[in-house]
Amino acid sequence: MANSKLSAFFSLLLVFVSGAVVGVFGDRAYNQSLSSPVRPPEKKQDPEDLKQQLIAEMTKELHLDEQQVLQLRKIYDRTRERFDAINKQRNAEGRAIWDEQTAAIKALLRPDQESLYEALRARKDAERKARRKGAPPNQKKD
Repeated sequence: MANSKLSAFFSLLLVFVSGAVVGVFGDRAYNQSLSSPVRPPEKKQDPEDLKQQLIAEMTKELHLDEQQVLQLRKIYDRTRERFDAINKQRNAEGRAIWDEQTAAIKALLRPDQESLYEALRARKDAERKARRKGAPPNQKKD
């Protein structure tokens, strides 16, 4: 009788443990299927390389002659110049907005706060430059 009770106890224990193991693995598989796969950040392609690839592809697929290839290069060059001009204008306008914001913030600060604000701006600028280079930002040391 004692043997059958012990056998029943171990059977129940085995069922419980196997259910827990299946639950853990099932939860992990479910959560991994929900999350998107992590892809490395895409490298920004050089515009000149991209232009060469597009011209090569179009030359091959469309059977372009030399005159058409020259015209296509001019079209891509004009388009690039126009986008560059738009980007320069947008950057200049954005810079003016940031400068107005900085002046407005400085106008509301007391004289003792201005140096603190400049230090904060310098730190944020350094962090932004580090992020662009891919380096971790400087940690604040207490």
